[in-house]
Amino acid sequence: MKRLLVLVAAAATLFSVNAQTFPGSKPVSIVVPFAAGGPTDRVARDLAEALRKSMGGGANFVVENVNGAGGTIGANKVAKAAPDGHTLLLHHIGMAAAPGLYRKLQYKPLEDFEYLGMINEVPMTLIGKPQLEANTYRDLENYIRANAGKLNIAHAGLGSASHLCGLMWQTAINAKEAMTTIPFGGTAPAMNALVGGQVDMMCDQTTNTTGQIEAGRVKAYAVTTAKPLKNNKLLKDLPTLQEMGLKGFDLTIWHGLYAPKGTPPAVLAQLNTALKLALKDPEFIKKQEGLGAVVVIDKRVEPAAHKAFVAAEMAKLKPVIEAAGKFAD
Repeated sequence: MKRLLVLVAAAATLFSVNAQTFPGSKPVSIVVPFAAGGPTDRVARDLAEALRKSMGGGANFVVENVNGAGGTIGANKVAKAAPDGHTLLLHHIGMAAAPGLYRKLQYKPLEDFEYLGMINEVPMTLIGKPQLEANTYRDLENYIRANAGKLNIAHAGLGSASHLCGLMWQTAINAKEAMTTIPFGGTAPAMNALVGGQVDMMCDQTTNTTGQIEAGRVKAYAVTTAKPLKNNKLLKDLPTLQEMGLKGFDLTIWHGLYAPKGTPPAVLAQLNTALKLALKDPEFIKKQEGLGAVVVIDKRVEPAAHKAFVAAEMAKLKPVIEAAGKFAD
């Protein structure tokens, strides 16, 4: 018994030392499971600088792009990484969509990670080609019913923000059979096809749609958030889909920060504290606003609330994806 107590005491001492010296001189890698230059990569690079500042400037945060398989390769790498706080994952709504899209997922999103907190949210907009006859959302639903089988909706690829948004909307209005879904190899070609009139509709995050709406290249019909975007000068007058009768429709593209399961609690506490300070950094907030994102300031910055939110998103997305019957594996 005495030997056991000594071992426990020694472990506690080592744990305390490790927590006090974290992160030390070793860089903290923020794995982004997508290619460099995209929206998630930009969020990660902005956050890396804000985290460095929030930890006193001595910490070194670096972004590592591990893209492929809809973000699951990078997520799996972090799930299998050493749980020492030096390898983190920055992921978006794909964290919740993966269990529905991949029937043979190599990790368990709710079990294989420590949740550190939410970062931001990006609203989404339902848009149409400029030649579309419908001018209001109500007109749009009527137009779809009157032209069932003749219209299509584009997305950037299976599991993309535009795919999930379009799928949820089609399901909500019972239009999965009324519209043909056309996947593209990325947001840019999908948007170009919409602007050019080759496809009829698309639902995507404001990061990608605002410029096109402002230039008059597409028609905007509604936003996907629970409440109107009253602080957005361009989109403040657009109705929400909930207001248009789609009860409970609330979809944003969000980002969260994760560590491998088993990371020491004291290290997790340090990272969460640094994250909350970073989210209050005026420069970080300004950069996120420039991306069309809203920095999270509610209880979801806490690990438990962050995990509960992702679990709820998973429960919302998985049945819709499975009902569509199109999987990524």
